[in-house]
Amino acid sequence: MVRLFKHYIPNAVLLLGLIDFVLLIAAGEVGYTLRMGQLLMPMTPMQARIPQLLTFAASLETAMLAVGVYGAGALQSLRYATARLLVAISLGVIFLSVVFFILPSASFWRSNLLYAMGVAAVLLIALRVLVGKLIGGQAFKRRVVVLGAGARAARLKALAQTPGAGFVVVGYIAMSEAARVIPEAIARDAIYNLADHVVLLNASEVVLALEERRNALPLKDLLRIKTTGVHVNEISTFLERETGRIDLQSVNPSWLIFSDGFSSGRMFSSLFKRLFDITASLLLLALTLPLILLTALAIKLESRGPAFYRQRRVGLYNVGFDCVKLRSMRIDAEVAGQAVWAEKNDPRITRVGRIIRKLRIDELPQTWSVLKGEMSFVGPRPERPQFVEDLEQQLPYYAERHMVKPGITGWAQINYPYGASIEDSRQKLEYDLYYAKNYSPFLDLLILLQTVRVVLWPEGAR
Repeated sequence: MVRLFKHYIPNAVLLLGLIDFVLLIAAGEVGYTLRMGQLLMPMTPMQARIPQLLTFAASLETAMLAVGVYGAGALQSLRYATARLLVAISLGVIFLSVVFFILPSASFWRSNLLYAMGVAAVLLIALRVLVGKLIGGQAFKRRVVVLGAGARAARLKALAQTPGAGFVVVGYIAMSEAARVIPEAIARDAIYNLADHVVLLNASEVVLALEERRNALPLKDLLRIKTTGVHVNEISTFLERETGRIDLQSVNPSWLIFSDGFSSGRMFSSLFKRLFDITASLLLLALTLPLILLTALAIKLESRGPAFYRQRRVGLYNVGFDCVKLRSMRIDAEVAGQAVWAEKNDPRITRVGRIIRKLRIDELPQTWSVLKGEMSFVGPRPERPQFVEDLEQQLPYYAERHMVKPGITGWAQINYPYGASIEDSRQKLEYDLYYAKNYSPFLDLLILLQTVRVVLWPEGAR
């Protein structure tokens, strides 16, 4: 994997993205050539069209990233990838049509865009037909040896078998017979030289997955493996990289304290984040005010009670604030203010409320909280005080999610569907901790782009 701005990107995805970008430039040029030939107009040198070609390729590449073209599902299924590609190309061309009216010199004519869009669709789909199996197959997977044969090693085995996994386990080594659950593991005593064994397996990485590390670390073996050029990682670090979340079952306080993250470049990043929040919230409030008012009117017409409601939430450093949302439930949804998780097909949700929850329109008034500085566009979702008290008692490190400003969208929201249980909260906490640990403006941009996917395909919204 490649680490870009503290965020890991699989080699296969990075390579595919680069090839896509080149193909998009070629599609823009072919589309322009076809249109000029049809109109019998003289061709200008290609270098004169570089701004238009780069704008075309960058816009469509951004749209592809936003709708999930590079997700695990798209790498495994041609049908899935084709559907997302067509949506991405359509969104990109709509955006470029707007760019043409604002900055004509930076974009092709709309007729050129139509041709370029068709060529781009053919080239991108053909690429996935030709190399789809290779990109999503074994060729780009890292070969991993696992030291351990217990429950932790079994979790790595299960993860390696999931679709889209970026690694394959080529060997398990049982460092002891205690709590052994992987029958194919080779006993350490049966291997004369562990470093040679790892090299013979052509492994690129060794993962330490011991059940008990105290007085059990094979330091001499690990040192020899390291000096052969093979990466050695602890299971918590490995799972963070492979899953995009902090694994609560394996992590310990010392790992959180000594591992990279949480503070690097925070002053610059915080300033950038706040400037973006102010600018974007002002723009979004101006653009969506008519939609907010029309939705408020629809809520009032359907059911009695206020269109907006305030709800107490826990923000940065555990400081409470009032979150404003469009009402999507009946006014008697909660008795005496007692907090209740939302359920699937929750009968308390009104007809208008069901629509605005699916489209996330009920979240728009929170932009005011962003402008005031109580929230950010990107961050962990703020929870209600009653839930926070319970979750802090049941989930380790839950309080640490309040060390970053809460947000309207977040890493957990784009990676995990809506959940209303302790286990769901645990899963979301793992993503929230990853965001807090690896925050950067790049990760914020990635989350904002992929929020488009969540809005277009609202899986799990309640």
